[in-house]
Amino acid sequence: MIRLAAATVWLGMFSAALAQEKATWSLRDHQPLDKFVMQAHRGAGELSEENTLEAFELGWSLGCIPEADVRTTKDGVIVAFHDANFARVVKDVSPELAKQGVKDLTLDELRKLDVGSWKGTDFEGRQTPTMAEVFALMKKDPTRRLYLDWKDADLPQLAALAKKEGVERQVIFASTLYPKLREWKRLSPNSQTLLWMRGDDAKLEKRFEELRATDFADVTQLQIHVHLTKPADQVKRTDANPFEETDSFLIARGDELRRQGILYQTLPYGGASEAIYLKLLDLGFMSFATDHPNITWDAVKAYYSEQQD
Repeated sequence: MIRLAAATVWLGMFSAALAQEKATWSLRDHQPLDKFVMQAHRGAGELSEENTLEAFELGWSLGCIPEADVRTTKDGVIVAFHDANFARVVKDVSPELAKQGVKDLTLDELRKLDVGSWKGTDFEGRQTPTMAEVFALMKKDPTRRLYLDWKDADLPQLAALAKKEGVERQVIFASTLYPKLREWKRLSPNSQTLLWMRGDDAKLEKRFEELRATDFADVTQLQIHVHLTKPADQVKRTDANPFEETDSFLIARGDELRRQGILYQTLPYGGASEAIYLKLLDLGFMSFATDHPNITWDAVKAYYSEQQD
């Protein structure tokens, strides 16, 4: 009887402590709102042209971590540019130039291209920046961080540049190639990393098997691209499996990554709405990459508010 009474008291104390904890934290609500990691895709998402100093400044002003895509010019300068050619982001580009890319031009030649006009008249005249210029903006403010999405750049050169500019701890190296990420970590051990991936449950599971074999070595963040199966305005928070990737798979991977101490991030494709982001938070995602920073932040703030009510 004494043991039973003691156990009952202990269980009551445990339940009370758990209830108190859940008042401000739940299984799917992972870190304080002021530390929530929001990656602004290619700088500031749809709010600006991409991969320019102006886009990165806007991303930082919105409380995001901008993403820069890194490539190398013909004369060996690392710059921020996403596409493999100029067909999409250089307005009125010639047929010959449309087939070329950053690797085919010198920095001086690249500077002559307007990479903002395609977005609208408000963005005319914007240029492709060097990563040295981007790092210089970060050096002025140690709270500024940046994702480096590797496209085509010499890793020792990029790591040396980040170290030279004193921003090694402010950058997060991103790639879908696990060996490339591990190589970066050896070159820049004080940087964080983001491994991103996409595919159906089976393909994603194969990627996770590769990581389990190394006990997720050198991965500090992991991003899964999810894809809507219907128009964004038709998605409800209560929908089961609104993405090509199943709810059960996404929840299980979130639990696994928590145990590894890895930030669980997603980038949804197919549209944006508050319901979509609330659904993803319910599934356990801890962070977002987004083309819609305002919509995403509104949803995150609403989620955290309801969790604390």
